[in-house]
Amino acid sequence: MSRGESVPFAFIAEADRFRSNVTPPPAARRSFREVAGSALVGLTVVAGLVGAVLLGLPALSEDQSPSSKPPAAAEGR
Repeated sequence: MSRGESVPFAFIAEADRFRSNVTPPPAARRSFREVAGSALVGLTVVAGLVGAVLLGLPALSEDQSPSSKPPAAAEGR
């Protein structure tokens, strides 16, 4: 202990002075096929979401006029 203090776990107090000289390895560059595959997956997901919204819009619209006769399921009552 360089400080001469009786601090439990003094090595933690000295950790802020520690600097590592180990550098992380350089990031591997992604190939064109990997980038194109990721873009294709993302495009497929976005196209699916847009398609689901477009198919669901008619069911969500409020301009449907209610018919005057009751539904067929209610005729047997």
